[in-house]
Amino acid sequence: MADLAQARVLMLAADGFEQDELFKPRQALLDAGVQLTLASIKTDPIQGVVNDSEKGESITPDLTLDDVDTDDYDALVLPGGVGNPDKMRLQERAVEIVTEFMEDDKIVAAICHAPWLLVEADVVDGRRVTSWPSVRTDLENAGADVVDEQVVVDGNLITSRKPDDIPAFNQAILDALQEELAEENEDA
Repeated sequence: MADLAQARVLMLAADGFEQDELFKPRQALLDAGVQLTLASIKTDPIQGVVNDSEKGESITPDLTLDDVDTDDYDALVLPGGVGNPDKMRLQERAVEIVTEFMEDDKIVAAICHAPWLLVEADVVDGRRVTSWPSVRTDLENAGADVVDEQVVVDGNLITSRKPDDIPAFNQAILDALQEELAEENEDA
């Protein structure tokens, strides 16, 4: 089993992230020993939400989108919430980051509304994905094969539907990291 302490994961989030979709994957990754970096539009604290209706906890990003070098990371995790991916898909650098991870065939994991960023980056054509129901038409229009499953793994792309799917989402990310690091160690 690969040592996940070698794994470097980037999360992107802005105000309006769904609290559990950031904090629960983040904690699962940290508990596994992963090196985790949170990037946002600015380094001011960002505000989470619970069920997109009430204020949740805040967290301070480690760096700005402009400071991200995708070569420094093995995987990208995109939490949902309605406001968060809607803000992020308007950020040119956030869209570029998603594109760079996909072009480099690195792990990209998106939950709930976060696949909006995948649509904006034009990286879902021909891919099997899932998401929150209101995002599915956008994914279909972008050429994705959309299914209603707890977690969908299509190559390097991992998607989930909602907060209830977080345990399966987290496990899929950890499994993908294990597999990627094992392959890197074999190639070394």
